[in-house]
Amino acid sequence: MPVGILVHGDNHFIVRGPEPDLETAVSMVRRWSMIQIGEPPADHALISTREFREDLEWAIVVRGEEEVSSAVRQLLDELRGRGIRIQEAI
Repeated sequence: MPVGILVHGDNHFIVRGPEPDLETAVSMVRRWSMIQIGEPPADHALISTREFREDLEWAIVVRGEEEVSSAVRQLLDELRGRGIRIQEAI
């Protein structure tokens, strides 16, 4: 199963699942940004707690109120360097 990163402001989620379209990515961020005990995360993706950065295949940045952290910016730059397209959702 593909692995990617979904960035929202100063927060990010490592996601196991296919790259979502931008509308779905925004929906995922909204859902995962609010703790909902007992709710499944998404039908087609799961938050992963441990992955290798070399395995990331996709990235989407959803703008938030906070700036992206320097560590995540560095990771996104590494992904760009590997030729991975970084999509941005407003």
